[in-house]
Amino acid sequence: MSGRERVICALNHKEADKIPFDLGSSAATSIHISAYKNLLSFLNIAKDSFTIKDNAEQIVSIHEDILDKFAVDTRGISPKNPSNWKSTIKNDENGNKYFIGQYGIEWKMPKGGYYFDICNSQLSEYSIDELSNYTFPNPKDKKRLDGLKKEIINYYNKGYFIFFNSIGGGFLEISTWLRGFENFYCDLISNSKFACKLMDKLLEIEMSFWDLVLSELGNYINMVYTANDLGSQNNLLISPSAYRKYIKPRQKKLNSLIKEKKPDIFIFYHSCGSIYEIIPDLIEVGVDALNPVQVSAANMDTKRLKKEFGKDITFWGGGIDTQRVLPFGTPHDVKEEVRKRIDDLAPGGGFVFATVHNIQAEVPPQNIMAMWDALQEYGKY
Repeated sequence: MSGRERVICALNHKEADKIPFDLGSSAATSIHISAYKNLLSFLNIAKDSFTIKDNAEQIVSIHEDILDKFAVDTRGISPKNPSNWKSTIKNDENGNKYFIGQYGIEWKMPKGGYYFDICNSQLSEYSIDELSNYTFPNPKDKKRLDGLKKEIINYYNKGYFIFFNSIGGGFLEISTWLRGFENFYCDLISNSKFACKLMDKLLEIEMSFWDLVLSELGNYINMVYTANDLGSQNNLLISPSAYRKYIKPRQKKLNSLIKEKKPDIFIFYHSCGSIYEIIPDLIEVGVDALNPVQVSAANMDTKRLKKEFGKDITFWGGGIDTQRVLPFGTPHDVKEEVRKRIDDLAPGGGFVFATVHNIQAEVPPQNIMAMWDALQEYGKY
């Protein structure tokens, strides 16, 4: 089977010849540049250049020959920078690195660090009247698609499953970044008009972006990336009632537009954490694949998830815990974890193997290879 056939089979809840494998297609199924360099060194593979595809998380674009070596079924396409913004990392006087994202948010990495964190939420002091004056990204800038059609057609003709990434997080996630997490969650309770106006503006950007992408490239795209982190380690970040009042209707509006533009497209939805309570809602709003399936979070037992929701949603991830087992376990621990997750999630299809979120900076290359070996051993139907 081709990679595209294999993944579509899984998304249609059927067993293919083997479990499809995603590495590097999205901002949540990739690898930190440090871990990637260590892996290449371990494999005695030399590379002259590396491209960071997400500054904040420092994930790298995996070289095409490495994707082939690991028999990755998917190929991820990311939009280019818009005309009026360039992703430039600078150094401050203390040796810390920083950059300004396209939403105007400042991100900083301390000297010797691995990741960038938000250090200035631009809208923290804004009133609802001032919100209209803020400069948001232009989602309709066609420079975002420069050269992508040729790249996509090349991958499409080779039989890969084509995954298209968004221009950032979702309307809820970016609201918390711009406003500040504490401020925005308080807004939902005591300043809901402001919260809704901000979310609606960001939703409008998402919808306009996907309207552009699917109008120009929709014939070759199999899946689109949507995201809003809704879970913490132990619970939801907001109550189920708040989710259903404020977030779910907007998700439905976004997903409906995407499906109207291309009815056969699949919608990927990323949310970390413990989100068991709202998985039926995600199914209802048209999510086809749930990622990352954070197996270490409360109530995210893979056997239970498969039993209760496995006929209605595909689990894209959950292949191995990246919080404890992959970074800190032995190769034997890794193989046993992969075997368990495959046993739980793979029967009947509806499972695409990927790590639980990105492979982090100091993950031993021996453990990455143990994961791969276990997938080859246990991943055939």
